[in-house]
Amino acid sequence: MGVSKTEKFTDRQNRIAALAKGLGHPARVAILEHLFKIRGCVCGDLVQEIGLAQPTISQHLKELKNLGLIKGNVEGASVCYCIDPEHWTEMKGIILQFLNNDLAIANPCGAQGSE
Repeated sequence: MGVSKTEKFTDRQNRIAALAKGLGHPARVAILEHLFKIRGCVCGDLVQEIGLAQPTISQHLKELKNLGLIKGNVEGASVCYCIDPEHWTEMKGIILQFLNNDLAIANPCGAQGSE
């Protein structure tokens, strides 16, 4: 398999791709939704809530933390995770700006839909 050549793309393009990849697993979406639902931090009930093994949950938490969407604070013997509001707001802005591109351009092909 070849190199992805991410250096050929802008920082913004690479960030959008990383965010899309990070949100591209339903377990990570479920974790984020749970964190929003409880409006706080979670220390250990994600295994029960999501229904996946602890190592799997830990891997998904690591991915979300690497993206900056969540942050972890050590409390005793465990790490408590919550949404990182600053990075979440940044991510929303980047994604919304990208998704709104179609609203500002006319359809040059004149097609009603895709074939």
